Amino acid sequence: MTVCYLAMRTDLYVVTESETRRSLGGKQLACVTAHSNDPETVFVGTVENGLQRSTDGGQTFDRIGTTSIEQDAVTAVAIDTTDHNRIWAGTEPSRVYRSIDGGDSWNECRTPTTLASAERWSFPPRPHTHHVRWIEPHPTNEDHLYVGIEAGALIQTHDGGETWHDRVPDSRIDNHTLTTHPRAPDRVWSAAGDGYAESTDAGEAWTHPQEGLEHRYCWSVAVDPGEPRTVLLSAADGARTAHAADRADSYIYRKQHAEPWERLDGTGIPMGDGVVRAVLTSGTTVGELFAATNYGLYRTADGGDRWDPVCETWPDAFETQTPQGLAVV
Repeated sequence: MTVCYLAMRTDLYVVTESETRRSLGGKQLACVTAHSNDPETVFVGTVENGLQRSTDGGQTFDRIGTTSIEQDAVTAVAIDTTDHNRIWAGTEPSRVYRSIDGGDSWNECRTPTTLASAERWSFPPRPHTHHVRWIEPHPTNEDHLYVGIEAGALIQTHDGGETWHDRVPDSRIDNHTLTTHPRAPDRVWSAAGDGYAESTDAGEAWTHPQEGLEHRYCWSVAVDPGEPRTVLLSAADGARTAHAADRADSYIYRKQHAEPWERLDGTGIPMGDGVVRAVLTSGTTVGELFAATNYGLYRTADGGDRWDPVCETWPDAFETQTPQGLAVV
C-alpha cells in the first residue's frame, strides 16, 4: 500500500489508500523522508523542534538527535539507499549529522564550512547564515553524498562525511533539490535557483540543458522510476513567484531523452497564477510520480501525461501554504 507523507508548512499530511490525517500541527516543518522498506517509519525536520521520528505511520512522534541537532533547524534529512539504518540530517547553520542505528544516536560529521567556497555561502532572506538544503545519497555507494548548500555550493563527500570536496566549476550555486536513480547510479540531477543541471559522472562535471525551459528558478526535480531519461522539474521566474501563494506563478516541465523541455499544460495538475512551486518525487512503479502544491497532491502513472488528485478533499488552510517536502513509500 502506498503511503504519502507531505510536509506542509504547519502540518504533516499523511495519505494512504484508506485515510488522510494531519499530524505535527503547529510546528514549522522543513523536510521529510520515509523508509521504503518500513513505510511506518518517517523522519521530519523542523525549524524550532529539531528532528522528529515516527514509527507508527505519523500518528505519534518523538524528538530525536544530539544536543546540537536539537538546537539547530533541521533543514534536510535522508535515508541511505543501501543501509536503511544510516540516516543523514542537515541543519542551519550548515552542519551534517550521521546516524548508523536508525536515528537512535547521532554523530556530527567533519564540518564542511572549512571549504574555500564557504566564505561565500549565504541565504538571501537571512544573509548572515546558510543551511543544508538537500542531502542525496549515491544509490550504490553509502559513503558518497551530494549535499546542496543554500545558498553557495553543491559539495560532496566520498568517505561518509570525514572529508568534503568543494563545488566543481560548472555545478550550480543555489541547489534546492537533487536526485539520483538506481538504474543510472552515476547520474545526478539538480533543481537550483540559478537553473537546472545534470551530471553523468557522479558530479564531477555538469551540463545545463535549458532549451524549452521558460522559467529558470528551479525548485524540485524527480525522475521516472522506470526510465531515467524522463525528468520532471518545477520552476518559476524567481523566488518571489515561487513561494508565496498571493503572488505565485509556477509550472511543471518534463524532459524526455535528448528532447527539449516541455511544459505540462493541460495534463490535469494546476499550474500558473496562484500556484506555488511544486515539490516532486518519484513513485514506486514505472511512470509513477507525485507532485504537491498549495492546491493539492497529485499523481501521474504515465510519466506526466495525465495527473489525478490523490485526495478527494484538500484542507482550505493549505491553499496559502507552501509544501516543504514529500515522501512516497
